[in-house]
Amino acid sequence: MAHLFRRILVPHDFSDHATRALKVAVDLAAESKGKVIVLHALPPFAPVGGGMAVGEIPVWFPPDELVAGERERLAALVTRVAGARRVAHESIVVVGDPYQQIMSAARKADLIVMSTTGRTGLAHLVIGSVAEKVVRHSPVPVLTLRPRAAGRARTATARTRPVARFVSDLGSRTG
Repeated sequence: MAHLFRRILVPHDFSDHATRALKVAVDLAAESKGKVIVLHALPPFAPVGGGMAVGEIPVWFPPDELVAGERERLAALVTRVAGARRVAHESIVVVGDPYQQIMSAARKADLIVMSTTGRTGLAHLVIGSVAEKVVRHSPVPVLTLRPRAAGRARTATARTRPVARFVSDLGSRTG
């Protein structure tokens, strides 16, 4: 059987959702004797406001010590998630726009496994979605994972709220 996904890219932002995606990627890599490439992008920071023109706004770039520290933190996380599985992995920390850095790294990958934040409505419209842009423009297949716990909590609440109301109404009629 051919191994389709030998190089699996996992964008990681140190969230629990991203770690879940990393676990899935490690499982896929173990099955295909592949490699997991974990990417963390540190965006440069430009302060908002201050009455400065666009070309005059100072941009803060993270110092090398911060990048090195994040690289160590990411490598430790990847090693912990991989556990005893013999999966080759590489941890990369770069400074730049997360979407652009993911697209750049995707050129050397066979698959991207990433989490989504699950934003909808106005938050999605205003903030946008890196995952959505990656899915739309990726040169390789993308496996996206929605947040599990948040979806379950919303579904459970939606199911139990009418029942709780019914029980409450029933109790007030009989009491």
